[in-house]
Amino acid sequence: IRGEQTLVELSQQFDVHTNQIKQWKDQLLEGAIGVFGDETKAEPAEPTVDVKTLHAKIGELTLENDFLAGALSKAGLLGGRK
Repeated sequence: IRGEQTLVELSQQFDVHTNQIKQWKDQLLEGAIGVFGDETKAEPAEPTVDVKTLHAKIGELTLENDFLAGALSKAGLLGGRK
Protein backbone atom coordinates (compact mmCIF):
# COMPACT_ATOMS: atom_id res chain seq x y z
CA ILE A 1 0.00 0.00 0.00
CA ARG A 2 2.84 2.36 0.84
CA GLY A 3 4.67 1.61 -2.39
CA GLU A 4 7.73 0.05 -0.78
CA GLN A 5 7.74 -2.62 -3.48
CA THR A 6 6.42 -2.62 -7.02
CA LEU A 7 3.56 -4.82 -8.14
CA VAL A 8 6.02 -6.93 -10.11
CA GLU A 9 8.23 -7.46 -7.05
CA LEU A 10 5.24 -8.44 -4.91
CA SER A 11 3.96 -10.70 -7.66
CA GLN A 12 7.25 -12.54 -7.83
CA GLN A 13 7.67 -12.67 -4.05
CA PHE A 14 4.23 -14.15 -3.35
CA ASP A 15 3.76 -16.00 -6.65
CA VAL A 16 0.51 -14.26 -7.56
CA HIS A 17 -0.50 -12.32 -10.64
CA THR A 18 -0.09 -8.54 -10.54
CA ASN A 19 -3.79 -8.08 -11.35
CA GLN A 20 -4.70 -10.06 -8.22
CA ILE A 21 -2.50 -7.83 -6.05
CA LYS A 22 -4.04 -4.72 -7.62
CA GLN A 23 -7.53 -6.10 -6.98
CA TRP A 24 -6.70 -6.88 -3.34
CA LYS A 25 -5.25 -3.40 -2.84
CA ASP A 26 -8.36 -1.78 -4.34
CA GLN A 27 -10.63 -3.89 -2.11
CA LEU A 28 -8.60 -2.97 0.96
CA LEU A 29 -8.67 0.74 0.22
CA GLU A 30 -12.38 0.63 -0.55
CA GLY A 31 -13.12 -1.22 2.69
CA ALA A 32 -10.89 1.07 4.73
CA ILE A 33 -13.02 4.04 3.74
CA GLY A 34 -15.99 2.34 5.39
CA VAL A 35 -14.01 1.65 8.55
CA PHE A 36 -11.96 4.82 8.76
CA GLY A 37 -14.30 7.10 6.83
CA ASP A 38 -15.00 10.76 7.34
CA GLU A 39 -15.32 11.23 11.11
CA THR A 40 -17.24 14.49 10.71
CA LYS A 41 -20.11 12.52 9.19
CA ALA A 42 -20.13 9.94 11.96
CA GLU A 43 -23.09 10.15 14.28
CA PRO A 44 -22.99 8.86 17.83
CA ALA A 45 -24.30 5.33 17.99
CA GLU A 46 -27.58 4.91 19.80
CA PRO A 47 -27.79 1.91 22.09
CA THR A 48 -29.97 -0.76 20.52
CA VAL A 49 -31.22 -1.95 23.90
CA ASP A 50 -33.04 -0.18 26.70
CA VAL A 51 -30.72 0.31 29.69
CA LYS A 52 -33.64 0.43 32.15
CA THR A 53 -34.84 -2.95 30.91
CA LEU A 54 -31.36 -4.39 31.36
CA HIS A 55 -31.09 -3.02 34.90
CA ALA A 56 -34.48 -4.53 35.73
CA LYS A 57 -33.36 -7.90 34.36
CA ILE A 58 -30.13 -7.74 36.38
CA GLY A 59 -32.15 -7.05 39.54
CA GLU A 60 -34.52 -9.90 38.76
CA LEU A 61 -31.70 -12.38 38.18
CA THR A 62 -29.84 -11.23 41.31
CA LEU A 63 -32.96 -11.72 43.41
CA GLU A 64 -33.53 -15.16 41.89
CA ASN A 65 -29.90 -16.12 42.48
CA ASP A 66 -30.04 -15.03 46.12
CA PHE A 67 -33.30 -16.91 46.65
CA LEU A 68 -31.94 -20.12 45.14
CA ALA A 69 -28.67 -19.85 47.08
CA GLY A 70 -30.67 -19.47 50.30
CA ALA A 71 -32.87 -22.46 49.44
CA LEU A 72 -29.83 -24.61 48.69
CA SER A 73 -28.18 -23.54 51.94
CA LYS A 74 -31.27 -24.49 53.94
CA ALA A 75 -31.37 -27.84 52.17
CA GLY A 76 -27.71 -28.39 53.01
CA LEU A 77 -26.68 -28.59 49.37
CA LEU A 78 -24.65 -25.41 49.28
CA GLY A 79 -21.55 -25.84 51.43
CA GLY A 80 -19.46 -22.73 52.04
CA ARG A 81 -21.85 -20.10 50.72
CA LYS A 82 -24.75 -18.31 52.46
